Amino acid sequence: MTAPTDHVSAFLDILDLETLEINLFRGRSGAPEARRVFGGLVVGQAVVAARRTVPEDRVAHSLHAYFLLGGDPAAPIIYDVDRIRDGRSFNTRRVVAIQHGRAIFSMSISYQAPEDGLDHQMAMPDVPMPEELPSDEVWRERLIARYPHASSRDWMAMRPLELKPTGLDSPYLGGSGQPAQPAIWMRMRGAMPDDLPTHQAVLAYASDLSLLQAALLPHGKSVFDRDMQCASLDHALWFHQPFRADEWLLYVQESPIAHATRGFCRGSVFTRDGRLVASVAQEGLMRQIEPV
Repeated sequence: MTAPTDHVSAFLDILDLETLEINLFRGRSGAPEARRVFGGLVVGQAVVAARRTVPEDRVAHSLHAYFLLGGDPAAPIIYDVDRIRDGRSFNTRRVVAIQHGRAIFSMSISYQAPEDGLDHQMAMPDVPMPEELPSDEVWRERLIARYPHASSRDWMAMRPLELKPTGLDSPYLGGSGQPAQPAIWMRMRGAMPDDLPTHQAVLAYASDLSLLQAALLPHGKSVFDRDMQCASLDHALWFHQPFRADEWLLYVQESPIAHATRGFCRGSVFTRDGRLVASVAQEGLMRQIEPV
């Protein structure tokens, strides 16, 4: 069995892009046998690419991305960074991910110099703590038992993250009895470097794991159902405060509306002591099709 630290090292290696030229980087999917590249991985790698072009004292505070085409897991991904603006307080970058000569993803990301200001935040919901919940293996086994093809997903194969749904069952399983506001505890399986940009890239990756499922739960559906065509369309992420991705984070999700084959979802990420460290928003395709 692969050790947890091996999962972490392998994933951090995938995030460590190759520099081809100024503003130009190359990444890989890490799961060439998968059907397509996991969108969260592209977001995470794009965050790494953009970070390489800004001063070290600047901190990423927001990103807005569009998924344009499904990524080819067998081909490298080229990240082209455009230095849109460098100001006294803020820096803006645009990143385009390219495969086979076509853009598959586009992202704008903004950085800010550290400043003090007013503070307030919403409260973290009252949920069981990670130590009170079944192990990560429990829900994965139940998921694969119901959806055997789920094991081929790249994020299931790499398994850099330990995940613990707070409900009776994983939101991925769909069906009745699911909470209206699904929440998942998550953390990297081993220690990470003391480098906030790397922790932000990991959270960018993780923020796309289960968010669209919140829009499917009211209908008793799952992203793994054969009669559903699901894909992230766009993704926004705001970083509010520093955090560590190798410590437990609670990802609370909700879906205010679904209409015209699109589901809109929101997420809030808390540390275990209740600090709100990030917010997420996403619209995804959730189209019913003939089972395949």
